[in-house]
Amino acid sequence: MPFRAVQSSELLVITGMSGAGKSAVANSLEDLGWWVVDNMPPRLLPELVATVQAAAPEPTRLAIVADVRGGELFAELADAVQATAGDGRRPTVLFLEASDEVLVRRFESARRPHPLQGQGRIVDGIVAERAVLAPLRANADLVVDTSSLTVHQLGHRVRAAFAEESDQVRVIVLSFGFKYGIPVDADMVADLRFLPNPYWVPELRPHTGQEPVVRDYVLGQQRAGEFVTQYLDLLSTVLPGYLDEGKRFATLAIGCTGGKHRSVAVSEELARRLAADGLDVQLVHRDLGRE
Repeated sequence: MPFRAVQSSELLVITGMSGAGKSAVANSLEDLGWWVVDNMPPRLLPELVATVQAAAPEPTRLAIVADVRGGELFAELADAVQATAGDGRRPTVLFLEASDEVLVRRFESARRPHPLQGQGRIVDGIVAERAVLAPLRANADLVVDTSSLTVHQLGHRVRAAFAEESDQVRVIVLSFGFKYGIPVDADMVADLRFLPNPYWVPELRPHTGQEPVVRDYVLGQQRAGEFVTQYLDLLSTVLPGYLDEGKRFATLAIGCTGGKHRSVAVSEELARRLAADGLDVQLVHRDLGRE
């Protein structure tokens, strides 16, 4: 599966919902050697990039955190990012997301108001912020939903994505259960509920798709083999297109009913074959263990 190389980004813009984990991401990037600037007025971004490049003898990995704390200045972020694109640079936008319920709980735990709630409730601020951020989220290179992630798990996702520069798309294969909701950070969603469910086989029910007895049952289905082959063929077209458009990350969500059997087995197989083709792959089982 051939993938055309593109020049990696020297600039990462971290944005997203307040309370979704931007500070934790910034700390992880600093540990990886990135130069991180928090809450900088977006209009200063092109000047900062030019200054750093002029002063540093080697390319510097620069990340900025920008969010609605910047008030009216935050509206300039999209234009500022566009202004830095040139001379081979490919700014990358990382958008952090979380559910309303989780965000409310985090703000109540920290006993801090939401930046946009004014005299209203926390949820009013969240609704207003989603409206403001909708264009940025739609054009982000990588969306990460932190609703079910611990700080340590989020740090692992950051290290997997940004520990070192890569000239190929980085793929996250994410198994999930439809009954727990479709992952909001998915780029592509596949539904495996067309396959026979091991849940209804008494001797298979307590096992998971990571175990040979279930894996062999799932992958032994003719339609499972056809799906894997055709899905990989589809990716051979989609992933190079992502690179052509400067998108270096792809989250492939593979779902079944509960996220325990079919999605896990097929995700493991997809991740194995993608890695064998030389891709940088991370495997995540979002709902495994919830049943």
